[in-house]
Amino acid sequence: MFDWNDIRFFLELSRKGRLTEVSKALKVDHTTVSRRIATLEKELDAKLFESTARGYVLTQAGEKLLPQAEAMESASATIQDDVGGENRNLTGVVRLGVPEGFGSQFLSKDMPLFRTIHPGIELEFVANDRFVSLSKREADLSITLARPRSGRLVSKKLTDYTLRLYASRDYLDNHAKIKNIDDLKDHNFVSYIEELVPAPEMLYLTELINNPNVTLKSSSIVFQFQAVLSGAGLGIMHCFVADEYPELVPLLEEDIEVKRTFWLNTPEDIHDLARIKAVTQFLTERVEARRKSLLGIS
Repeated sequence: MFDWNDIRFFLELSRKGRLTEVSKALKVDHTTVSRRIATLEKELDAKLFESTARGYVLTQAGEKLLPQAEAMESASATIQDDVGGENRNLTGVVRLGVPEGFGSQFLSKDMPLFRTIHPGIELEFVANDRFVSLSKREADLSITLARPRSGRLVSKKLTDYTLRLYASRDYLDNHAKIKNIDDLKDHNFVSYIEELVPAPEMLYLTELINNPNVTLKSSSIVFQFQAVLSGAGLGIMHCFVADEYPELVPLLEEDIEVKRTFWLNTPEDIHDLARIKAVTQFLTERVEARRKSLLGIS
């Protein structure tokens, strides 16, 4: 009979691919990781990994074991939730992959309230617009700009939101008047570096404005926002951020408006864990409470 604890090492190596990364995650020496994997392979009489230049990859036997190992992991977490006692506070770590602007400019403001409601849950935010792999446990929950088309996930629409064209009052005072879309050809824009945009849903500027004169580019929406705020140019900004700054003015609202959706995604095997459900409920309640801000409604 194999040691069930070795399954943890198997799962971590299948997700991270390198002994050193697993050793950091499990806080053991990398030789311990290697030894536990070797022991598991011996007990199962099966080779579970191949060592390649890209790291460790699962063999056919490893692929066969993976869903069963994940089921064991899920069962273990469920036991902790169900048998841990009704009177104890929810505890544990929940990692959330979230778009940079939404995380830093919207969710961060609700963290004091979350701490009051769930003091035992430690939240970790992966503030990145790239795709966060839930199957590799880079996060427990992810908020994405599009609904994932693959993977064993539970996905639901979290909220719609609106973006509009903004400029600072200082910029408008020192540049040509903007009365219609044709006037925009005489103005500078701040936008994304197109080849570094992680999702096509973010390429809204060129969809709305023909051949804009983009003089400043960044992969960071927070950088773009600060640049627009300082008067570097015009930019498509989230209403839930820009409308809180009286220094910013929305432009051509009837002609230029972007509607997008945030999706909330959870792996099927941890979807019903108490701490995951608590975070999901909190996120759902907060976007509902601040829906007007998200939609740009005064």
